[in-house]
Amino acid sequence: MARSSCSTRKHAVLLSAALATSVFASAAAAEELRLITWGGYAPDDVVAQFEKETGIDVQVTLSNNEDMISKLRATGGAGFDLAQPSQDRIVGVQRQFNIYKPIDFSRVNTDQLQPAMVKATQESTELDGEYYGVPSVWGTSGLIVHNSVADVVQDYTDLCDPAVAGEVSYRLKRPTLIGFAFAMGMDPFAAYDDRDKYQSILAKVQEKLIDCKDNVKTYWTGGDQLLALLRTGEVKAAMAWDAGGWKLNAENPEIRFVAPESGALGWIDTFAIPRRSENEEAAYKWINFVMQPEIAARITNESGNFTASKGADEYVKPALRDAYRESFDEAAINNIKWYPPVPPGLETLEGQVLDTVQAAN
Repeated sequence: MARSSCSTRKHAVLLSAALATSVFASAAAAEELRLITWGGYAPDDVVAQFEKETGIDVQVTLSNNEDMISKLRATGGAGFDLAQPSQDRIVGVQRQFNIYKPIDFSRVNTDQLQPAMVKATQESTELDGEYYGVPSVWGTSGLIVHNSVADVVQDYTDLCDPAVAGEVSYRLKRPTLIGFAFAMGMDPFAAYDDRDKYQSILAKVQEKLIDCKDNVKTYWTGGDQLLALLRTGEVKAAMAWDAGGWKLNAENPEIRFVAPESGALGWIDTFAIPRRSENEEAAYKWINFVMQPEIAARITNESGNFTASKGADEYVKPALRDAYRESFDEAAINNIKWYPPVPPGLETLEGQVLDTVQAAN
């Protein structure tokens, strides 16, 4: 009888230990952050430091906007705890597929973030009174100019100035339409919800771009092509991305990226929480961790793009930091025209205009 009682107690202890081990294993498994993001946004050394400081294992999946949408749509917002879609690729997707959940800004250390970018991201990701994105990494398109023409080319439409005839390049893509519209004193983003007004703006831009054709050395189609044209001096002024301008500036201080007078055109890659995230706590910890200035600077050094972290430029590589500061003072940052979500049908209108410009003699 005593032996049976002892055996029962032993069995109970073993069962208790097994249950404890199971609970511990489940808790350990839960301490994982599944991040779907862009290349350069989760450097190995940053991941390693986060894991060491928090005990949370980070699983990184590299992706892009289309792939993020596809993966989260297929699972109804499951499979990842944190995603990084661009700010103009959230509202339409959320309205259609319901793959994200609202951001709880009480869990975000917004004191670390540039207010203008928080505001722009909230405006771009607002749906039914809720916000679905936190700003992370950003970039712009504006002007890359050689110092010899810097006094002439200060806005997009200055690319049409006779003083730079034959020495200009830009893409026949929607950023060119948008940039020229702003430089001509119009606000294309404000007209997004008025199809007739937007078409009227496009008609004026179309006429301007056709008149400007003689100034264009070539319409660039790839970044490497454009950089080569600027390196050789065949092109002295172009509409292009800031990172390309800063790269050229590091090679030749006579070439620099300029924020146009009417405003650079900005994109923001965000932090967004998938609807069926299994570890929101880890997601918010990651957001607050990587937006610390010293950590955010390491992301900039890796990706070439700056972040929404306030003061992070202090810790960026000196050459990149100095080029950035020359391009963007506080006024230039506040003047960035952030891309809003594109309503259905507008890209078709834009494509027709670009085709007409391309075909014009």
